[in-house]
Amino acid sequence: MMETDVLVIGAGPAGSAAAKHAALGGASVILIDKKSEIGTPKRCAEGIYDHGLKWLEIEPDPQWAVQRINGGTIIAPDKTRLTLDETVLPEKGYIIERKVFDKYMAMDAARAGAKIMVKTLAKSIMKDEDSEGSFYLVYCEHMGEIIEIKARIVIAADGPESRVAKALGINSTTHPKHMMSGVQYEMVGVDCERMDLIELHLGAFAGGGYAWVFPKGDDIANVGIAISSTSKRPAIEYLNEFVESYPPLKDAKAVELNVGGDPIGGLIGQIYADNLLVCGDAAGQVDPITGGGIILGMLGGKTAGQVAARAVRAKDYSAEKLKEYDILYDEYTQGAIPKLAIAHEVYASLSDDDLNKIVHAFVGLDYKNMTPSDILKVFLKISPRLALKFTKLFKILF
Repeated sequence: MMETDVLVIGAGPAGSAAAKHAALGGASVILIDKKSEIGTPKRCAEGIYDHGLKWLEIEPDPQWAVQRINGGTIIAPDKTRLTLDETVLPEKGYIIERKVFDKYMAMDAARAGAKIMVKTLAKSIMKDEDSEGSFYLVYCEHMGEIIEIKARIVIAADGPESRVAKALGINSTTHPKHMMSGVQYEMVGVDCERMDLIELHLGAFAGGGYAWVFPKGDDIANVGIAISSTSKRPAIEYLNEFVESYPPLKDAKAVELNVGGDPIGGLIGQIYADNLLVCGDAAGQVDPITGGGIILGMLGGKTAGQVAARAVRAKDYSAEKLKEYDILYDEYTQGAIPKLAIAHEVYASLSDDDLNKIVHAFVGLDYKNMTPSDILKVFLKISPRLALKFTKLFKILF
């Protein structure tokens, strides 16, 4: 039987961040992943912003930061384009190579002292006690054999609708209306107008979501679509129609297909319990507007790892001790996820006509010094109905 202070289940970015920071805090750590290669298959559009990397104290590495992004273009249903580039937005970012990034993050965890075990699937978990307090005994299938791991704290980072959290009594189920179904091609032969701008295509054609083109350098781009899981047609049909209808993709060829689901309903109801922390997609640490979860998940992992290490030092694995994780995560994110979940509901309620009017109204405006009040004045010019809707939203956001 193996023994460890902290067992992290799932070696995505959130799990690796949790393992790294628990180890840096002095805890013994084992990080397991069911796959034989960390980072594959990718289920991500691969966009990441500078401020997120700064939050996490991660320096961009050209091995995984493959394309500098200076802004984006929003394309309305009627094809009107609203470009927000470096002349308007102070925020920049990167398109990353997710397969490499995930592996690098796991390597960082290993360098910090965590033990990494690939091709290791948690099969069952039971709780027990000894003279030092409570612990979990986790039965895993590792390289075809059953092994036992004894851990004082388990960190569940095993993705949406976490099987681990559910097995330990936490409701990690996502309502179908709060799950976006995503499908993406990595394509070559893409004719992007600017390789340093991402594109977001809005409208009913996207089945309640949106489509994207994220350049990766040269003539390569991620081209995908995220639709509501309640849509009557599969996401791949929407994506193929988009690819066939968008001129910059007329000569593009798919070299990879990625599929996945994003929980966009906000945080699950409980992200900690006795001897347990939940982070990343498993905890709903995902931006409900974009479906992006790398930074929010890694921030959750980092915080979970730090709190777990402090609990180990105190030899206190109770929910009362571990609730610090919930408090700190809310403090660090300023309660953004529940607010953004409401913003997504507003977006989902907009018609194509609404989206066209909004994009038209903002084309050519000087955004540098615009306040929320100035933005609401623009909505008032568009439509009193939209102004009322966004006034209510802004009161929540700001």
